[in-house]
Amino acid sequence: MINIGILGFGMAGQVFHAPIISCISGFNIKSIRTTNPFWSKLAQERYPEVKIVSHSSTIIEDPKIDLIIIVTPNEFHYQLAKQALLAGKNVIVDKPFTVTSTEASDLIHLAKSKNLLLSVYQNRRFVSDFLVVEKIIRSKRLGKIVEVTMNFDRFRNSFNGNWREDLVPGSGILYDLGSHLIDQAIVFFGLPEFITADLRNQRGGKANDYFEVRLDYPGLKVNLRSSMLVKIPGPVFKLNGMNGTFEKFGLDIQEGDLTAGLTPESKTQWGQEPIEQAGKLSLLVDHQDITETIVSPPGDYRIYYQNIYDALVKNEVLLVDPKDAMHTIKIIEIALESSLKKCTLPWR
Repeated sequence: MINIGILGFGMAGQVFHAPIISCISGFNIKSIRTTNPFWSKLAQERYPEVKIVSHSSTIIEDPKIDLIIIVTPNEFHYQLAKQALLAGKNVIVDKPFTVTSTEASDLIHLAKSKNLLLSVYQNRRFVSDFLVVEKIIRSKRLGKIVEVTMNFDRFRNSFNGNWREDLVPGSGILYDLGSHLIDQAIVFFGLPEFITADLRNQRGGKANDYFEVRLDYPGLKVNLRSSMLVKIPGPVFKLNGMNGTFEKFGLDIQEGDLTAGLTPESKTQWGQEPIEQAGKLSLLVDHQDITETIVSPPGDYRIYYQNIYDALVKNEVLLVDPKDAMHTIKIIEIALESSLKKCTLPWR
């Protein structure tokens, strides 16, 4: 049995981590740290056997804790992860990994020196839209892919007082949703040669709430876009190749189900999106037009945490290598500089 301590119980802890961890045989949530009275009460109601504490050190110093999940505001990720690793704990950090790539590199070297597990929760590798695009790319049916557009949009024309909208280290939509899109691009295509970014504050707040990041590869352009002012959603993925186009609308349904209180244990056909969200593949083959509906594989966040358990118990390879997460932060740093200088910059 692997005992787990969760540092933070805001939306990410409540929706993306605790309910999924609870579905993995061999994991036991022993402690949760939160200073919010409402969240503390909620945690105790949902997990009556779990100890609720108000100090991170209580969990970090607990000799019975094997694995610590860090789900705090981004600016505290590095500090808490380092403390946990120094205390001999295996660590998972919610995305984004850290605020700087230097911090990320330091944590990777520290974990390696202590022979401890370190991973980053990139749950959007385990969603329907990502999985179906991965399937399309591997099939090579599009031929040489020349342009990819990836969108992650929301509509919120007011501010909710969240720290992500404040001017603090690691705030803004590029660190938040951008870390998902960049990670997906790295998995699909590796590291780019050049990066060009346009960051804006469209609602007049303190942190960026719009970005367009272009990643240039030999013969391929990847456009990553996100905005808080998209009322009519466009495609989440669009791939153009020599043989045709693949287009996919609709985000993965797991987040909505988890927010509504459903879990993989309480809902059948977990992660299977409605057929209306299936992607469309349009090809020109032998001078004939072919259009197909491509049903997405079901998304399943449990795959991530099952892999963590298997890595700890069976020494299996991590699905999310922290080096990928470090590269994501490096691209964010270059994108911030590119937008400020209004120029294209090389990967370095």
